[in-house]
Amino acid sequence: MPHKLKYLLILLIALIAQGAFAQIPGQTGYGQTGQQVSPFADTTHRQVKQLTADQEIDTLRKQEEAKRDSVIFTNKFVKVTNERLLRDSTQVFPLDTTINNFENYSPLYQPGDPKISLGHLGLDARDLLFEPSKTIGFDVGQHSLDLYVLHPEDINYYNTRVPYTVLSLVTGGTAEQVVKIIHTQNIKPNWNMGFNLNFLGSRGFYSTNGVLGQNVSNINAALFSWYQSKSRRYNMLANIMLNNVKAPETGSLSKGYNNLFTESVLDKTTIPVNLPNTYENWRDNGIYIKQFYYIGRVDTVAKGGDTAKVVPTQRVSYTFHYSVQTYEFLQNDQDTAHVFPDYYFSSNRSRDSLSVHHFQNDFAYSFALRSKAAKNVIKLDVGLTQDFYQYTQYVSDSTVNKYGIQIVQADKQQSNSFEDLTLKGRLGYSFSNRAAFEANISQIVQGRDFGDFLYDFKLMLAGNNKAGKIILDAYTQSAAPPLVYTDWVSNHYIFHNSFANQKTNSASFNYINNALQLDLKAEYFLLTDYLYFTADANSNDAHPAQLSSPINLLKITLSKNLEWRRWHFNNTIVYQKTDNEGTLRTPSLYTYTSLYYSKLLFNVLNTSIGTDIRYNTSYLAPSYAVGLGQFYNGPDVTFSSYPKATVFIKATLMRTNLFVMYDYANQGLFSKGSYSVNRYPNEDAQLKFGVSWTFFN
Repeated sequence: MPHKLKYLLILLIALIAQGAFAQIPGQTGYGQTGQQVSPFADTTHRQVKQLTADQEIDTLRKQEEAKRDSVIFTNKFVKVTNERLLRDSTQVFPLDTTINNFENYSPLYQPGDPKISLGHLGLDARDLLFEPSKTIGFDVGQHSLDLYVLHPEDINYYNTRVPYTVLSLVTGGTAEQVVKIIHTQNIKPNWNMGFNLNFLGSRGFYSTNGVLGQNVSNINAALFSWYQSKSRRYNMLANIMLNNVKAPETGSLSKGYNNLFTESVLDKTTIPVNLPNTYENWRDNGIYIKQFYYIGRVDTVAKGGDTAKVVPTQRVSYTFHYSVQTYEFLQNDQDTAHVFPDYYFSSNRSRDSLSVHHFQNDFAYSFALRSKAAKNVIKLDVGLTQDFYQYTQYVSDSTVNKYGIQIVQADKQQSNSFEDLTLKGRLGYSFSNRAAFEANISQIVQGRDFGDFLYDFKLMLAGNNKAGKIILDAYTQSAAPPLVYTDWVSNHYIFHNSFANQKTNSASFNYINNALQLDLKAEYFLLTDYLYFTADANSNDAHPAQLSSPINLLKITLSKNLEWRRWHFNNTIVYQKTDNEGTLRTPSLYTYTSLYYSKLLFNVLNTSIGTDIRYNTSYLAPSYAVGLGQFYNGPDVTFSSYPKATVFIKATLMRTNLFVMYDYANQGLFSKGSYSVNRYPNEDAQLKFGVSWTFFN
């Protein structure tokens, strides 16, 4: 019967999805606050003697062999890890069974990492707060839809004793639907396989009557595997990725609706947009294989616990990654509103595309010296990464064939191939769990991006559980300009520029006290030769620019959670101050507050009722360049800003999590609506329902 129920639910979710959805990357459940938040929980309890994880697994194995059906499968029989946790050792952790942050399923509204977008989930977005990129080397520069793309580093790997399945659904009616399916199981005790299948579908609030082109339609799929030899010396991580992301490019509302929320509108679905059938389509497919082997002595730390790990003395690793990325912009409407600044090839349609093939080979060697008690550890990592890129850019152009007939065809504008070699190193020293130092170096020593570097240094000092720990971090970075800044050819935008590398220098202080549920972080950034997009006054001709003077920015983040009996009061406050607010368009203050009351109802239903409130101060709103995929500094427009409240009720029943929430519940109290990007209104108040089922069979 459980098997039939599982397949019935899969069929039901597939029918609801209607084939128009997408992945929210970097997470297996709803929410992304710097750690994985599981979308399921298990409140089943057994009144027996407490056993260790290994003892429970041994008990389960014996009962299976005796063909007994009395075993109650729980999340304790499923362990999870990821590539980052396997960097130094083999370690797995139990699944997170809490429902904290469960209602924050959208990547746009994560408490510590808020975004601004063109209106709703699935559309182009960027960070609300200042978040610099810590990457070097070749970069296309297209990141406005990265939230909805699944990458190899986002994959979780499992070790299970029973088949494990999670089915998740969030729906706001026809306006928004999110579906996630995870299934994994061990085909052998040391070999696990599984898949992720994710869909996202949403549609705008405006000009939606019978306009299929206004629908977001995203699909992400991944097949993953983790193999570990019986000796635990050899490991292989592998995954295959498929991403197809489609997002409308409306060009905003028609000019007659400059400030929608100060005007009387009876039916928003009848308000016209400038480009009702124009959209962008990203595809990102690839294969990823990472192998590593332990040489010499291998130690096991904390054996018998849920966080037991295998720690090697020496390790060699090899990683192969091949991906094909395609960025397409398809204009299917006449531009009567002058959304585009220029036409270089076709006046009534665009078929701009860029394809990037990327081959990567990464070799690494690690060596560690440990004292007998494993309290003092010196570790050295060295590695070499080879990146080979080949990219081609096309536009749609009109030409006359040999018969004298005018035809429209794809015309190749530029093509290039090159190689980068990156030397990597890491030196670390730790004394027990009280102090640790780590230095990371990445330097491109040959190739197109020769001279790029990232040097990062960290120092950790810790006391007991009540005292907490301090993390000091400093890094310096020099990164080559992305392709879209220097060499770009499309129907509406052509750039050929020579810019210097952008330099970032940063220092930070972070105090973490888990006993007090306190996290305080202060960051300072010095940006030199800063790259950004801008436009001349009274113009929408967005173009890249480089600032000649340096920018200073101070960012302070405070997170503090309070509890009193059944009440919970979680807070995040971010303060930012820069000496160039006209270029770095970001608010000076952002706050997130979650107040809720938790109680166990009917002895089985773990329930929380409360509200989430978000607020940021006013700032110069960015504009958006359609067909370029970039947010830019356009007119100096500032919108009024008011708190936004969401009321919710969420609960856990056995292996099912669910929530009902009313998003933007206070719409109409302070304002009829809001903007975060110039001329693109945010979504209205909406009733949403979410549910997640977990199966251990």
